[in-house]
Amino acid sequence: MNTGNVSRRSALGIVAAALIAPTVSEAVESTIIRVHKDPSCGCCSGWVRHLEVARFNVTVQEERNLQNIRKRLGVPTDLAACHTAEAGGYVIEGHVPVAAIQRLLRERPVATGVAVPGMPMGSPGMEGGAHERYAVVLFGSDGRRTYMEFEGTRSVG
Repeated sequence: MNTGNVSRRSALGIVAAALIAPTVSEAVESTIIRVHKDPSCGCCSGWVRHLEVARFNVTVQEERNLQNIRKRLGVPTDLAACHTAEAGGYVIEGHVPVAAIQRLLRERPVATGVAVPGMPMGSPGMEGGAHERYAVVLFGSDGRRTYMEFEGTRSVG
């Protein structure tokens, strides 16, 4: 007979699972983000710092020809920005805020990746001046859609 109550054994299992499950911080620290960027790009270096402050494990590969990288990874040309990254089986194109990357890696949608086309003012690595509102676009073989919206690094949508 199911009384709707959690048994003592079930409760202990739930507590044990919570104690051994990785925290969000541990999951972030274990995620390696490989950033492909031009060696002379300052805003790309600013975006890398944004990731490191959030405790992502970042490796940087300096590349002179990012178009070949984008083509290999399936980034549509109209979503291209100034740097391309790979993390957890996804492509991260442009100045994508940490909050969007964390959501992507947590939810694991069926997609190639996320992108912030262009270089919106106020986005990570593009700080200074007035903050523009911009979209993080989820893209893949099923098309594309707005995944999140930001003003600076603050989620607004």
